[in-house]
Amino acid sequence: MSDLVPKILIIFFEVLCSKIFCEIFGKVRYKGWINVVQLMVFEIIVFVAVSALSNLMSLKQIIMALIYAVSMLWHVKISTRKSLVLGVLYQAMLMSTDYLAYSIGRELSLLDEVQGKQYNLENVLVILLGKAILFLGIIIVRRKLGKKSVEVLCDTDWLKLLIFPIFTIVIISSMLTFFKYVESSEQIMLVFIGAFGMIGMNIVVFYLINDIVERETQLYEHKIFQLQVKSQSEMYRSISENFDRQKKKTHEYKNQINCMEHLLQRKEYLKLEEYVKTLYSKLDKELDAIDTNNIIVNAILNTKYQEADVNGIVVVLRVNDLSGVWIKDEDIVTILSNLLDNAIEACKKCNSGKRILKLKFVNEDGMIKIGVKNTFSNPIVYENGEIKSTKLVRAEDHGVGIKNIIEVIERYGGSYIIKEDNHEFYFSIIIPA
Repeated sequence: MSDLVPKILIIFFEVLCSKIFCEIFGKVRYKGWINVVQLMVFEIIVFVAVSALSNLMSLKQIIMALIYAVSMLWHVKISTRKSLVLGVLYQAMLMSTDYLAYSIGRELSLLDEVQGKQYNLENVLVILLGKAILFLGIIIVRRKLGKKSVEVLCDTDWLKLLIFPIFTIVIISSMLTFFKYVESSEQIMLVFIGAFGMIGMNIVVFYLINDIVERETQLYEHKIFQLQVKSQSEMYRSISENFDRQKKKTHEYKNQINCMEHLLQRKEYLKLEEYVKTLYSKLDKELDAIDTNNIIVNAILNTKYQEADVNGIVVVLRVNDLSGVWIKDEDIVTILSNLLDNAIEACKKCNSGKRILKLKFVNEDGMIKIGVKNTFSNPIVYENGEIKSTKLVRAEDHGVGIKNIIEVIERYGGSYIIKEDNHEFYFSIIIPA
């Protein structure tokens, strides 16, 4: 086997790892074929640089760090300073993993075998061991610092993903141990095909899982978007219906005033008094009971208050002037609609007399405080430490609704507490005003 083929494959793997590494810290600039062009261009540049600077170790490290910095700047949307830092960091990871692999080879009594040319047959296994360790390190960094889409995989799934690179490291280490017993060129070829094949399979498995994660993330985001659209549509429909009712009431009030005027003219004061009392009792029910000086909050609270009242739910409210709330309307809809929908559904399953919903929404002490407490009868279902449902609505909608609320809270730098006690469910939110 020529030194050229292993050299090209090893450099290709290094460039591919640098691509995976920089994608942890920024969004990819381009989609499609241009990524393949980038990969090929930097494969050639790195190959030339490594070949030309093989005898100038210190200069080689500086040049390679700069090359990787430029490649990262081209591939992902990051600043020049950040790309330089990442380029230096990646080159340091390369050196560290190569040194670790060399140390393992020396401990495995291969010191004599790994001396000589940089890419001779005896040394390639040690280099591949270093690349396998590098790949494992990048996966761990991606899990700790990666973008939100990686959260689709739970810890158990990530442990399963780590098994393959760990297994590769063990197998290549075993190959190093028994390499001195390999004699024929056919055996050598078989060993290297196996080693490079395992490295290649790591990349294939990684991208297969990454594609699955990306699709799951898109489905999850689409589901959240649908819930947001549904909640907002319901609120806008409620506002529109309220407006239509007000127009009808305006016409009714004109007729009622004419009727009262007619009773006055006829001096039928007792009938007039009864008529006014009847109108007053109806007016109490028709007028919005809650006014916070915030149109969106008013629409949500009054709609949910009426729904709770129809279902025999006692509602206890504490609100104040919310005209200065800086949370976007769509985010207010997301938080309040999901919280109150879940609370009302839970209360509806309770026995009469035990249907209680308490809501606090105040802007005080430099904080926006939202709290919802409701009674419930069905057991709460937890999955991976998160609330899945209370078996009251579709479990997937309930779980996504709560996650959606949490995402909004975190986006505004807020905090939250979720707890249950004595058949009462409590969700408290604090967001800086």
